[in-house]
Amino acid sequence: MDFKQEKEPDVQKPILIAAMQDMGNVGSIVINFINDSLRTKTFRISKTPFPTYVVDRGGYIDLPDESWEYRFTEDLIIFGGGKGQPQNTSELNELCQDVIDVAKKYSAKFIYTLGGFHTNRPLENNPKTYITTTSRELTKQMEELGVDITPQKSIITGFNGLILGFAKKNGIHGIGMYGELNEPEIPQYRASISIIKTLEKLTYRKFGDISRLEILAQEIERKFKS
Repeated sequence: MDFKQEKEPDVQKPILIAAMQDMGNVGSIVINFINDSLRTKTFRISKTPFPTYVVDRGGYIDLPDESWEYRFTEDLIIFGGGKGQPQNTSELNELCQDVIDVAKKYSAKFIYTLGGFHTNRPLENNPKTYITTTSRELTKQMEELGVDITPQKSIITGFNGLILGFAKKNGIHGIGMYGELNEPEIPQYRASISIIKTLEKLTYRKFGDISRLEILAQEIERKFKS
């Protein structure tokens, strides 16, 4: 991975929210929403040096722009969003470690990550967000706040799970939030809305007007019902 520091963010002991595209595009939807709503500014860019795929434009190919940004605002650092995530394990590990290094450099208090939680339970446009944490003690604190805890043992793959392992290994508190979804191939705006509400509850801050996500959710629902 290649990393480029463009400026020093004006943050003090920030919360760090880090997630990448996953099933239902949940990670990207939430990260992109926060960046747009809070008008965050880029201060660091990570880029994979070799493409993991090419795009056929119909007779000729383009190389994808596989890069991800660190952005900041008001003692908040946001990482990820965009399209995809590294397919190479060593690159994924290197990227997770860079997020941890950034967290340490700016004395981040917490790392939050998020993604999709695949379930067969009928959701009726009202998915839950389940959380897991880096310690039993932290999970007990979350239970006291009335949030839903992941209901069973499972393996969480990709960046949106692995970053919690890196956080725990480096002594940083971490919380993963995973919104229920039935169809991983379809953009899941309802799951994203549920996660944003949970994130606002846990951080005691607002991340923006979710009405536009509601509109997008309704458009997707109409499209696939028809």
